[in-house]
Amino acid sequence: MPHKFAIGTAVYYDMDSSVLLRGVYEIIKQLPVERDNKITCRIKSPAETFERTAEESQLRRPTDLP
Repeated sequence: MPHKFAIGTAVYYDMDSSVLLRGVYEIIKQLPVERDNKITCRIKSPAETFERTAEESQLRRPTDLP
């Protein structure tokens, strides 16, 4: 199962549980697909000093926003 977003791509992270986490992030690293078949990657916001792990289902291209 291929990754939808390439490294360096700007994405919008939409974590339902927290409005504070929503925003534009950059794909830093594509992670291997685990047994649960969820595609994940490492993302980073310019406003934060650390990376996060996110499922691709939580990410959208900024151009796809309503």
